[in-house]
Amino acid sequence: MSHSKERAEKICLNCKAELHGRFCHNCGQENIEPKESIWGLIVHYFNDLTHFDGKFFSTLKYLMFRPGFLADEYVKGRRASYLNPIRMYIFTSAIFFIIFFTIYDEESVMGGGRGNDDTKDSVSLLNTKVKGDTIVTGNAAIDSILAEGQKEEKAERKNKKKADTSGNVKFSIRPDRYRSHAHYDSVQKALPADERDGWFQRIFNRRQISIREKYGDDDKTLIRVWLNLLIHQFPKLLFLSLPLVALILKLLYVRRKQFYYVDHVIWTVNLYIFGFILLLIGMGISYLGEVSGWGIFGWIIGGLWIYALYYNYKAMRVFYKQRRAKTIVKFILLNFMTQLTILILFTLFLVFTIFQL
Repeated sequence: MSHSKERAEKICLNCKAELHGRFCHNCGQENIEPKESIWGLIVHYFNDLTHFDGKFFSTLKYLMFRPGFLADEYVKGRRASYLNPIRMYIFTSAIFFIIFFTIYDEESVMGGGRGNDDTKDSVSLLNTKVKGDTIVTGNAAIDSILAEGQKEEKAERKNKKKADTSGNVKFSIRPDRYRSHAHYDSVQKALPADERDGWFQRIFNRRQISIREKYGDDDKTLIRVWLNLLIHQFPKLLFLSLPLVALILKLLYVRRKQFYYVDHVIWTVNLYIFGFILLLIGMGISYLGEVSGWGIFGWIIGGLWIYALYYNYKAMRVFYKQRRAKTIVKFILLNFMTQLTILILFTLFLVFTIFQL
């Protein structure tokens, strides 16, 4: 409900129905003066988006301090008094990632670019080779390294050929090993058919060559672009992990037939919303600690992590209503399987970003 002035006329402006209160019983439109100020328009839009007119704050209070309560209320059908969990997820995640991307970017992750000259210098050593008492540089050094690399590769393949009978991909990252696609193809053709790279390693090596051709020795730019791509995959990663975490809960509580998959999704959505808000609070406290230099803020951050673990356990106990021992076991399993799921997703996104470079 808005705070605009109610019209004296009791005829709905939208459908012309006779009114018996502030809202039309036929179409639901509020009977308020049609003209409003710019500020009123902004406030009205903001209230429609978040229901800040009481509903958001009451939902936030229950969400933060009564673990599992909102999910339990939703399943029981008591929903009108609280903000819809999907709407709240979209709003809180949007606010969180706007602030997150404002504070953290590839430069901050790289430490403001410090240390990259050392990395570049280390990489440049690949173009230098000591042979006896003579230092060989340039293409001669590269050719010498490649020749020895081919010999080592043949020896390594022969040593591992018998042990590797599972058909697994022998995966390694050696971006400076091949000078071009043509060079890589010629090296592969020179090897026996059963000693050549598998299809995945062939794709990956060719991609590494393309990256090196595009960025050359500019490792600083390469790392910056790669980190930027990876950081901006976090919203997708979390969004994809949500239904998977709900699936884990479905498996953990497979004998509780009263819970449908969507019930586990609602519980997980509320947990993610809590996580976004707690991380925002943590970032604010961390900033205060950096500005003030007071160690007390570090203890507060530690307390927030402890509360997050307690919240997760308590939310499971309140919502699923099982004994303490069972809940603790499932709490441990849930956290382990969730971390494994996120690690797998992170690995997939890691590979995906490499193919975007």
